[in-house]
Amino acid sequence: MKEIDVATVRADTPGTDHVIHFNNAGAGLMATPVLDAVTSHLRLEAEIGAYEAHDRARDAFENTYRALAKFLNCGADEIALMENATVAWQAAFYGLAAGFKAGDRILTAEAEYASNYIAYLQVARRTGAVVEVVPSTPEGELDVAALRRMIDGRVKLIAITHVPTNGGLINPAAAVGEIAREHGIPYLLDACQSAGQVPLDVEKIGCDALSVTGRKYLRGPRGTGFLYIKKSLIERIEPPMLDLHGAVWTAADSYKLRDDAKRFENWEFNVAGQIGLGVAVDYANALGQDAIFARIRQLAERLRGELAEISGVTIRDIGREKGGIVTFTVDGVPPAVLKEKLRADAINCTASKVSSTRLDMTKRGLDAVVRASIHYYNTEDEIARFCAAVARLTA
Repeated sequence: MKEIDVATVRADTPGTDHVIHFNNAGAGLMATPVLDAVTSHLRLEAEIGAYEAHDRARDAFENTYRALAKFLNCGADEIALMENATVAWQAAFYGLAAGFKAGDRILTAEAEYASNYIAYLQVARRTGAVVEVVPSTPEGELDVAALRRMIDGRVKLIAITHVPTNGGLINPAAAVGEIAREHGIPYLLDACQSAGQVPLDVEKIGCDALSVTGRKYLRGPRGTGFLYIKKSLIERIEPPMLDLHGAVWTAADSYKLRDDAKRFENWEFNVAGQIGLGVAVDYANALGQDAIFARIRQLAERLRGELAEISGVTIRDIGREKGGIVTFTVDGVPPAVLKEKLRADAINCTASKVSSTRLDMTKRGLDAVVRASIHYYNTEDEIARFCAAVARLTA
């Protein structure tokens, strides 16, 4: 496995000259090739017209499908480009849930994200389906053995978040996929926080659908995302919403769905953004997912260790396997206040509230945590400066 040339990737990342950016789980800093791809296409739209620019840039646009197929180890026809991860996840979930009825079971994890859980509750209210939470192990990740014990003929969906928004945790996605495949249960994975930091291979994971945003660890533009749908599942799901892109109006009283994942897309695209997403994924593919994860994990462990030495700081991460999201609290200093103080020093992090992961945070007695999320372009020196600032501001 090749190592990442940190000096080169920082030279490609103008933002590293201005801020210590530890908010990559919110939005990563775009690399110059991504920025150039987006701005050059926007200029082309202004010069010759948006439709005409799209026609001229057709290969660059289609490259995004190819780049994502390589990234996930799937077919390009299993990729749908979407506005964001929420739209992508909802397209899959509401399509899968269309036939749910009273007593059908949705299994999820304790650290599930609020947007997903709200959708489960809505479908449960509409259909009489039930939402059940798989217990966690003492270390904090989804308990695979408990999941296996919960399986019966009424389980119609397993849907979990791979890397929750808080707590450092990486859930055992592939072990869940093994159970889902064994029992023929559709498996929806929210990979919003994992894509671009944790290696993803949909064949190894065994998921039937996977949703991602472009703006986080992939370092793409905002307003981009994508959905992976396994080819064998595409034919079984009708998207909850359709237009003339996802289907063809064949007669006054009929239509025909596309036979690929594009049936989940709609006609209008942020073309510049999606081209930029493809460039961002090419950038990640060139570095290698294993190399990216190795550096992120190394830096995050260093940050946890140095923060733990500061008086009054408590690390709040859970799980046996942890990624680049580091969460902590400081005695007597609300997370939102510390975030703003650090931002005034050109240091970016954020505060994660109980409303984002209510089941997990309530169980652990937490209202909010400071969330510092590391990327491969961050440095050991930035970690030292971050920790020095935390110590100074909380003394």
